Parts: sequence; structure tokens; C-alpha cells
Amino acid sequence: MNPLSSSSTFPEIIAPVGWRTVDLISDLHLQAGDAATLEVWRGYLQTTSADALFILGDLFEVWVGDDAATQPGFEAECAELLRLTAERLPVYFMHGNRDFLVGAGLAAQANFILLEDPTVLVLHDERWLLSHGDLRCLDDTDYLAYRARVRKPEWQSAVLAKPLAERRALARSMRAQSEDHKRGPDVVWADVDATAARDWLRQAHARTLVHGHTHRPAEHDLGDGLRRVVLSDWDASAHPPRAQVLCLSIAGAQRVDLR
Repeated sequence: MNPLSSSSTFPEIIAPVGWRTVDLISDLHLQAGDAATLEVWRGYLQTTSADALFILGDLFEVWVGDDAATQPGFEAECAELLRLTAERLPVYFMHGNRDFLVGAGLAAQANFILLEDPTVLVLHDERWLLSHGDLRCLDDTDYLAYRARVRKPEWQSAVLAKPLAERRALARSMRAQSEDHKRGPDVVWADVDATAARDWLRQAHARTLVHGHTHRPAEHDLGDGLRRVVLSDWDASAHPPRAQVLCLSIAGAQRVDLR
């Protein structure tokens, strides 16, 4: 089932009447070396009673191409978990800044629905604007220039044409450079621009923007009845551990901690 509409500025998903609760997650950064977070995610997928699941980007720490999931290993295991979940409820996937190379191949293998960023979810007569969040971090100009480059079809085609082993090595190198940059003395952690968020919400005729990316879960009052709700990242090995779901229902938005 894919109740997609494009009758407004942004694509819309009109929730069927039978949907009571929708789960939103982002920034799990799943990777083979983090078995604890993978197991919490597995347990969540097997037990959630939601009527639909929306993954708002950075499910994976890195994604080097859908062909990685066609071979035995971590990626194939994740694809199978998503496929089994999609047998019970619709699963929607929005790209993040780490897993933007997820494509139609993985979507078909795992039976999830790819979302544009942003997308409006209409649930219980409320309009929720969903995004990964990076597009509205306007002060992060270096990242936005990088994003524009790597989202171009020609860049992605050139990378995906490389052998899988070479892509894995390239991803490790890029992550190492990113970690070095984050430890630098002049690093600035950008946040979603409030004016840009308000503009988006007005265009979407929505009151609430829900996003991830910043790893700073909170609720921000944007004025004029508008707000911004930030999802938590996941890290089951942290102290205290982080593994949180945002549940949307007729009662509104509720955070549920899994650990």
C-alpha cells in the first residue's frame, strides 16, 4: 500500500483510516561493528505494534550500494529484517546524509517505500512535515555543497560503477576524514534554521516539522503555533543508552525509550 499524493507543495502520504499509530525513527547509524544497537533495532522491529514505520534517514552509518545486500553479511541481514517487517506493516525510508546511496534495488529487496525529503504525513486530520533535517541546516555551507555534489546522478553513477571492495574502502576513508574534521578546534555544529523551518511548514500547511540529523532530541517552539520536533539518534552502548521512537497517534507525539 502506498497512499502517496502530490496535491500540495510537497508530496503527501494520506494515512488510511485504519492507521492508529505511526512510528518515526532516524539516525540509528547501524554498522557491523555495533552489535548492541543492531539487536535493539531487531527487537523493536519484531515487536512494534505500529500501523506504519517511517525511517527518516541515516538508518545506516554508511551505504555503499544496493549490491552489498545481495551478498551474505551485515547489509543482507538488515535487508531481511526490513523485509520481514514490511510483511506486517508499511515501511517508508527517507535518505539521510550517510545512506543516500540506498536505491530502488534495496527498496525492492526489502519491500519498503522510498520517500522524498520533505514529505507531508496526514494522520488523524493532522499534517506532519517529515524530513531528515540536513537540508535546513543552512549554516553548514560546506556540508550543503558536498550534499549537492554527491546527490547528482552522474556522481552516484560513477561511484556505483566502482567495484564493491573499492567503494567500501572509499567509505572508510571518507568516514575517517569526517571524524578528524569533527575533532577539529573550529568545528561548528549546525542546527536547523528556524526561519527556513517556518517557511517549509507554511508551504506544507502543517504545524509540526519532525526531523533527525542533528542528534539533539528536543521540541522547539517556532512561534505562531508552529514547532520543530527533533528525533533521537540510537546508540545502545552509550551511557545511558539511546534508542528512542517517536509515536504519532490521535493523542499527538509521544517519545518511547526502548532501553
